[in-house]
Amino acid sequence: MHIDYWRSVRQNNFAKIGFSLIAIILFAAIASPLITQYQPADYTGNIFISPSWKNILGTNDVGQDIFSHLVYGARTSLIIGCSTALLSTLISLFIGGLAALLGGIYDRLLLRFVDAMIIIPPIIVIILVSSYIKPGLVILILLLSAFIWPGGARVVRAQTLMLKEKTHVPASRAFGSGFIHILVRHIIPELGPILIVIMIQDIRRAVFMEAGLSFLGISDPSMISWGKMIQHASKFYYLDVWMWWLIPAGLALTFVVLGFALIGFSLESALDPRLKDEQSQLFKKRY
Repeated sequence: MHIDYWRSVRQNNFAKIGFSLIAIILFAAIASPLITQYQPADYTGNIFISPSWKNILGTNDVGQDIFSHLVYGARTSLIIGCSTALLSTLISLFIGGLAALLGGIYDRLLLRFVDAMIIIPPIIVIILVSSYIKPGLVILILLLSAFIWPGGARVVRAQTLMLKEKTHVPASRAFGSGFIHILVRHIIPELGPILIVIMIQDIRRAVFMEAGLSFLGISDPSMISWGKMIQHASKFYYLDVWMWWLIPAGLALTFVVLGFALIGFSLESALDPRLKDEQSQLFKKRY
């Protein structure tokens, strides 16, 4: 089943586009010191220089190389996105899986807790928390993870309710296995593809939310971010500098969100043949 699943993903046209976009961003993040001669904080000697071979995207209002900010910003987005997705998925797995395995009043209580977390607006809460705690990299990851996990928990719970009816799960429980053992040894291996889909979608949400918070100024001032680049560049819309400062950062953010969205869509279609047929027809119409 898993072999067919991954073969279907590899053959998906939208997945190829998504993986290509993410590969470009990942290369920029890893090879940042090699593809730019400047560090983001370096002063190049002149402000608002137009793009040239020395400064591919020119310089900003304090003489820093914009291209170096762009490629180092990829690191920030991917680190926050992947770390947040990993932590939120673990929380989703633990709470959703235990709710389904425990059942009864525990399931109802945990489900009500999940519903309550879903309706809480994360941006507003994070803004309030940032008034008291400096939102550095680690704090931002923890805050984003605390509000992204509920959707995945509901999916994990629904899948676990079906998986726990398989014969090997009651047999394991009859031999005295605890809920944690059953979750780790019998449920998680079956949930592999579903968990990957949840992680991909959580990465997309985390990257977008981080950019939005940085645009609003809710981040560490020393942290390089595409959202902060867009916010800073928008102050100089009356100059031509916005064309090589704001647009590249906006496109980079769009490519990351679009790349993960396409990958997630292809993963979902591999799990649901009906989505696969619709996706194939859509791709043929557009391309």
